[in-house]
Amino acid sequence: MFIPDPEQEKRAIINRYRSLLRVWRPVNQEDKKFVRKAFNLAVDAHKDMRRRTGEPYIYHPLEVARIVAGEIGLGKTSIACALLHDVVEDTDYTLNDIKNLFGPTVAKIIDGLTKIKDIFDHSSASIQAENFKKMLLTLSDDVRVILVKLADRLHNMRTLDAMPPHKQLKIASETNFLYAPLAHRFGLYSIKSELDDLSLKYTEPEIYNTITDKLKESLNERKRFTNRFIYPIKKDLNQQQFTYEIKTRDKSIHSIWNKMKNKEIPVEEVYDLFAIRIIIDTPFETEKVDCWRVYSIITDHYRPNIDRLRDWISIPKANSYEALHTTVMSKNGKWVEVQIRTERMDKMAEKGYAAHWRYKGVSPGISEQNINNWLERIRDMLQSSESSALDFIDDFQGFLFTDEIYVFTPQGELRNLPKGSSVLDFAYAIHSEIGNTCIGAKVNHKLTPLNYKLKSGDQVEIITSKKQLPKDEWFDYVVTARARTRIKNAIKEEKKKYSEKGKGKLQEYLNQVGHEINSVSLKKLKQKYNYTSSIELYYDIAQNLIGLKEIRDCCGEHDKESWFSKMLIRPFTKSKATVRKTLTEAVIEELNVQSKTPNEEADLQKISYDISNCCNPIPGDDIVGFIAPGDAIKIHRINCPIAINQMSKYGNKIIKTKWNDKESIGFLTGIKISGIDKQGFINDMIKIITEDLKINIKSFHLESDAGMINAKIMLYVYSTSNLNNLIVILKKLPDVKKVDRINSI
Repeated sequence: MFIPDPEQEKRAIINRYRSLLRVWRPVNQEDKKFVRKAFNLAVDAHKDMRRRTGEPYIYHPLEVARIVAGEIGLGKTSIACALLHDVVEDTDYTLNDIKNLFGPTVAKIIDGLTKIKDIFDHSSASIQAENFKKMLLTLSDDVRVILVKLADRLHNMRTLDAMPPHKQLKIASETNFLYAPLAHRFGLYSIKSELDDLSLKYTEPEIYNTITDKLKESLNERKRFTNRFIYPIKKDLNQQQFTYEIKTRDKSIHSIWNKMKNKEIPVEEVYDLFAIRIIIDTPFETEKVDCWRVYSIITDHYRPNIDRLRDWISIPKANSYEALHTTVMSKNGKWVEVQIRTERMDKMAEKGYAAHWRYKGVSPGISEQNINNWLERIRDMLQSSESSALDFIDDFQGFLFTDEIYVFTPQGELRNLPKGSSVLDFAYAIHSEIGNTCIGAKVNHKLTPLNYKLKSGDQVEIITSKKQLPKDEWFDYVVTARARTRIKNAIKEEKKKYSEKGKGKLQEYLNQVGHEINSVSLKKLKQKYNYTSSIELYYDIAQNLIGLKEIRDCCGEHDKESWFSKMLIRPFTKSKATVRKTLTEAVIEELNVQSKTPNEEADLQKISYDISNCCNPIPGDDIVGFIAPGDAIKIHRINCPIAINQMSKYGNKIIKTKWNDKESIGFLTGIKISGIDKQGFINDMIKIITEDLKINIKSFHLESDAGMINAKIMLYVYSTSNLNNLIVILKKLPDVKKVDRINSI
């Protein structure tokens, strides 16, 4: 049991505050007094509050402030906001108090950081999604809202051990889904990597621990290899009188795991577990030339892989990252990634967007333009007020993950767009009216259609016509939120022109069946024919897509409220949807009353559930369940991409559960086998599966090419141990080279 020591805690709080000052290094006494005032208020406001660990709550804002100052590199305003970020939410202080004490800027940032409580309908939308959208709304005023929020999330992830398992899953999935990509977009590489790794630690602890142990085992070997590799490079750098620093950067655990999954290889076969980073101290004017000089020195000693050369100095990444990357072959036959940067580029890579303010005296050119373009597109997304919070989050998350391409206007102006963008996306990126009237384009002087996918380096000239109007199929042509919003608005405006005509025709039809236009009749029509708005309904009536027959079917004589329909028909026409919704509500109510996750066998027997076919979990897999409105609980594997998406958005609908130990039915799964094509190879495999292990095969697909066999076998197993045992035995066959589970069937 945790027993607090007031004197010891007081000393610890002062020491943490001094640690903050050491990493920040205030430039004058006024700034120091400003932050001290914020610290004093935070200590007073949180004096009676404790974290789940039992520690004083003030430790959290102090650590967030230290991350803001030391790891992101922000100044006094952001540090004060970090210290005060929970004060308005958790104490009696108001935004007006903050505004009076610290000014409107601090108050505005804290308003963006303050969570929303008890104002959203739990059943209709995710509270997390609404909070996230509100937080981003402040982005258009002050980007520091996002940067402080990232620091807050990083410290929460570092202390996530104190949370219960289902909370860990929800927070880790949300971090992986939104916050790590957001850190990447702002150029905060170190924070992005740590968030990714910590997310993996809680979503897939076994994998995280296995890779961590392997990296520890090979640490000394990697150090010896690095020293031998950089020796000739250091010799030449000294000879050419460079001022430099050479670091070794270990690849993040999350990126190692991604490579293992994508290439289906063990950790031992991931060749780029680390990268060599060469950082040179050189004036801004000679950065580019000197980086290429260092590249020349490296390639004098090691042969480069031309396909792996990345020049992000000439055209930086969308998050402002600048560097030269090359992959070279070492003397002992291993590929090594080498990154070449200047000190300015290194600060930009570590501190990201925040570093722009530090280097305001130097013209950042394309880098700052990229960030500003990205922020402008975020504002465009936020202006789409009609989209639900969940739709917005899906759009935004996809936007975060998308790589960039660079295209040119006819005048040679550079524009960056998400990878996969079409001619139509480009047209809307220039101007809404150009997009609305676009009929095609000349790409590199060749005519192309609206849906043509652009590539980096393309030069695009948009062709327009005043007779052109946006169409519903255009949604299939675009990937950017700006284009989708503009198309939606243009189509809606076009349909509004027909609404009066459609409304008049609807009234005529309703008169013929003895009804009139009111909320009841409109609701029935929209429900029956799946319309989300009255404008859509009026438009289709005006276009004669819905006529008198459809109106009579929905609102005819049989629908009148007679005693017969009330007494006899209604009891026998209760919809299945209503029954299912009631069942779901009962499940949610039961879980809320129990206030625990249904891990017991008795609990599982009370609840209906479906095994999701996107990841086909089997007994022994770590699983999670989601309560969907009007549906059974959906069971996913924890590492399923759809599960991660759902966990990030529906934190209050997560059920951390486990398998019944007495499962007696077979679950469908699959394995992939690669091996050498020799006589008896197939017979040996089938004998092990069906005779030795008594596993039933559903299907067997085999391809043979140039002496190699690739087989895909679908079978029914009882548990992961059953499956893993099969994989271990098959790997022992002399001609089998590789056996893997199929994750998605």
